[in-house]
Amino acid sequence: MCAAPTPNSPPLAGGPSGPAALRPLLDTVLTALHDGAVTRGGPLPAGGPDAVAARLREALGEAIPDTGTGADAALHTLVHTLAAGAADPADPLCAAHLHTPPLALATAADLAASALNPSMDSWDQAPAASALEALVTQALAAQVYPRARPDAPLPDALVTTGGTEANQLALLLARERHGAVQTVVGANAHHSFHRATWLLGLPEPVTVPTPNGTLDPVALDEALTDLHGPLLVAATAGTTDTGSIDPLPAIADLCAAHGADLHIDAAYGGPLLFSDTHRTLLTGLDRARTVTLDLHKLGWQPVAAGLLAVRDAADLTALTHTADYLNADDDTEAGLPDLLGRSLRTTRRPDILKTAVTLRALGRTGLGALVDQCCRLAQHLADLVDKAPGLELYERPTLTTVLFRPTDADDNAVAAIRRRLLTEGRAVLGRAHEDGRLWLKATLLNPHAGPGDLDTLITLVEGGTDR
Repeated sequence: MCAAPTPNSPPLAGGPSGPAALRPLLDTVLTALHDGAVTRGGPLPAGGPDAVAARLREALGEAIPDTGTGADAALHTLVHTLAAGAADPADPLCAAHLHTPPLALATAADLAASALNPSMDSWDQAPAASALEALVTQALAAQVYPRARPDAPLPDALVTTGGTEANQLALLLARERHGAVQTVVGANAHHSFHRATWLLGLPEPVTVPTPNGTLDPVALDEALTDLHGPLLVAATAGTTDTGSIDPLPAIADLCAAHGADLHIDAAYGGPLLFSDTHRTLLTGLDRARTVTLDLHKLGWQPVAAGLLAVRDAADLTALTHTADYLNADDDTEAGLPDLLGRSLRTTRRPDILKTAVTLRALGRTGLGALVDQCCRLAQHLADLVDKAPGLELYERPTLTTVLFRPTDADDNAVAAIRRRLLTEGRAVLGRAHEDGRLWLKATLLNPHAGPGDLDTLITLVEGGTDR
């Protein structure tokens, strides 16, 4: 017979008593997050990697001590240290990557997911979460693939850890349809396609030049004409370096003419679907057989919130898998939903909850307004660069990415500017090689940023701020 829990057993997060146990711990966490941000005092900690690692080592002490410090001390010390040493995407000057500041309500929903801890690999571990995932993924798939007629295939979407997993799944589904499919990508495509072909034992992708930053239909037509066997073209709607969008309708026409499947990596640009102003940039998206989306980019979700949308849910039967302890045939025949075919992973979090809460709270128009605001910020920053005599703009932004550089600087000087700002903790800017030169990259994903923040960013790059 099992012994009763000892009076000193750490409390659990779930059950009727879980919220009472969590409440004081959350107060500790929130205080530590606030104090850590104040300690940091900017978009990232000053001092560079060695200084950050030294502060972390000092705070951590012995990683696995014989005797613990207790919950409150451990939480406050490590959360404070992590916050003080974070690159905070909520700071307007943290603008290097496709790394958004998550919405507070999405983060709160993510806490509930952690407390309840459903595992999305069998219905008896996630009864409500599995139903929620089915409803919300179908609704998101319908945004990508609006059904023009009642007899059109039913679309669907799978939850992934992000764009890399979604792109890999798309290639896996193509392989299961066609065998050793040849992938064709632009030089602007995400690096995950090369890794996916390696992992899946597929031929190395054929790379088509993109001299203007987007996939050239003429060059793609020539490549497809020269290739034989099953083909999959991977286009991009929002490149990581410039935010550019390939000419999707022309690419879809070429795929139809050559009998190639089309996948579109819209990990960055996909949420333009929520914007009445910008959704036309995605014209042709619904002609792809599969589409990658990523709502921890232009969707303001905590990591992870990726999706792979499929035009025809029947394509997902290739993922069917049986493990008797999770989806026995007689359970499935009796009506228990089979979840193993919804992912290559077994244990996985109910990441759909935070997205469902966000969609219900803000609606399509609310999310679209956030997208529009960040696009306006990018245009404003481009205007500022255009007006600055000592700066050069690469091109007008398509999404929220702006490339610029000091006019007379060489690549070494551009790289040094970025690293100096990082080391000083002043600003987080990315880098991109385009047109044979190195550019500073600002990826504007904070809808709370304002014109004054952009002025500060320009001043820091120009070197006018007193250091």
